[in-house]
Amino acid sequence: MHCNNFRPAPLSRRQLLTTAANGFGAAALLGLLQEQAGALPLASDSANSLRPRPTHFPARVKSVIMLFMDGGPSQVDTFDPKPRLIKEHGQPIKMKVPPTQFDNVGTVLKSPWEFKPRGKSGLPISDLLPHIAECADDLAIIRSMVSEHSEHTNANYFFHSGLGMQGRPSMGAWAMYGLGSECENLPGFVVLNSGMIPPGGMDCFTSGFLPATYQGSLFREGAAPVADLKRTESSAAIQESKLALMRRLDQNAVQQFGQDDKLEAAIANYELAFRMQSAVPELMDITGETDAVKKLYGLDDPRTQTYGKQCLIARRLVQRGVRFIEVLCPRVGGDRWDQHDNLKEGHENNARAVDKPIAGLLRDLKSQGLLDSTLVIWAGEFGRTPMAQGSNGRDHNPFGFSIWLAGGGVKGGTTYGATDDYGYYAEENPVSIHDLHATMLHLMGMDHKRLTYRFGGRDMRLTDVYGEVIKPILS
Repeated sequence: MHCNNFRPAPLSRRQLLTTAANGFGAAALLGLLQEQAGALPLASDSANSLRPRPTHFPARVKSVIMLFMDGGPSQVDTFDPKPRLIKEHGQPIKMKVPPTQFDNVGTVLKSPWEFKPRGKSGLPISDLLPHIAECADDLAIIRSMVSEHSEHTNANYFFHSGLGMQGRPSMGAWAMYGLGSECENLPGFVVLNSGMIPPGGMDCFTSGFLPATYQGSLFREGAAPVADLKRTESSAAIQESKLALMRRLDQNAVQQFGQDDKLEAAIANYELAFRMQSAVPELMDITGETDAVKKLYGLDDPRTQTYGKQCLIARRLVQRGVRFIEVLCPRVGGDRWDQHDNLKEGHENNARAVDKPIAGLLRDLKSQGLLDSTLVIWAGEFGRTPMAQGSNGRDHNPFGFSIWLAGGGVKGGTTYGATDDYGYYAEENPVSIHDLHATMLHLMGMDHKRLTYRFGGRDMRLTDVYGEVIKPILS
């Protein structure tokens, strides 16, 4: 006899799925068929797996290094020369312009730096970036990038995730979700902080609705690059016994309640952190690098030392099979590439800090046979206006700006797209952020339309319902 005040608790949905048979076998079969069709990554164990996964088609590159130029470098001062700015310097601009971010439209402002043809290809690159200019024959410069946002935070979210709001998975997380990692002892998606986190914060590198296994791991500059990684137990044996207990408890939870993405991600992250305790110090120890390599990256100069070391660490991460590396800008005593005034000093400070290390990275990757399997991307979230803000600055411009790509599968020594005579609007072959994402995934062996994750009742993807591969820049 049962007391009327007691009734068995109803089955939860998880318990029902765990204990039910037959009918749910069809649901499982449907999921497997979806994976086989390529709608989801093919994994032997679970969606949280960090193991390498098959590509949709042969990949051209194994790793991506994103050199993010936080703040928005000026396209007309770097990779997009505009003689009209010289002719009309100091005059009102002779075209209709939209309200700028700060609604301060000054007169036409010529570039303070001279453009020259570089390399065998003759690509015009300004004197602002003399070291990168020496690598012109490796660069595919896109002069017709466009963004949907003119404010830093929204533009940063859009650049990283394809949506101008926080919460969506970063491109690095999507790359990890689709391909897994070839490195067992380090995260597959690493963010190297040279001193400045972009507006929008760590949400620029989030895994969003994807399992937490795929979020970006921040490596700081300095003696302790990863927070909370140092062992707190008195011995390795005590730590290993605690981890063993944790595994048993987690396994019991899985047996009782069934598979759980969040639990699996937590297990994977704990075990990865344990392996990182020995892998990270070895990664960061560059004493074995030759003096010539250190000089190549500018480690002998205080002005380039910080960013140079992060670029060197990026190369070492590629060597260890890390899938996606983003290198953030250093502090240069002023603002990032966001010169609303004092353009010359501000851009020169930023360029001086990154120019030599980036050229060193390209040369080092090439000398070690890694550039063919690595895609390097240099980009900001938008560009800048061709007319002055005030008397000597430039405002934000999402309507036409320049980025470049180098490495595996990219046709070096080329340009694609064009802006108008002022360098304001993309007029020829506009390229969206979605197109950039589609091209990056394509070079990694993934069809951006097939790389999906079911969330909120529909199949989500990095490129949403947009994006075309930029085939003319591919070799």
